[in-house]
Parts: sequence; C-alpha cells; structure tokens
Amino acid sequence: MPVSKAQQKAVSKYMKENYDELKARIPKGHKETIKAHAEAQGESLNAFINRAINETMERDSTGEVAE
Repeated sequence: MPVSKAQQKAVSKYMKENYDELKARIPKGHKETIKAHAEAQGESLNAFINRAINETMERDSTGEVAE
C-alpha cells in the first residue's frame, strides 16, 4: 500500500525533530564490507556505526589503548 503525502510529511517532521544526520565518505566498495560486518553482528548499518562511535568515544575518554 502506498504511503500518503500526510504520512510522508509526518515522518519527515519526526526525523527533523529527533535526529541529526552525518555524511561520511568512504572508499568505493568499503560500504558493503561494513554492512556485511554489521549484519554478522545482528545490527543495521546505522546501529553499528552508532555503536562504533560510542565505544570509541568511551575508550578515548577513559584513556584505554587499543591493542
């Protein structure tokens, strides 16, 4: 069933009010590698990117060193 104009408008308004967007540029073909990894972890690409950012920020703030 097609989505109505009112529904599209409501979703757009919700997204603008509740989310910021980032744009990242990565080498051609790398997106599929990242997406496959995220799916292997049971996550969407967006969820994986958010987790990666949050974990890195947490590690950086605690002074942990990556091996």
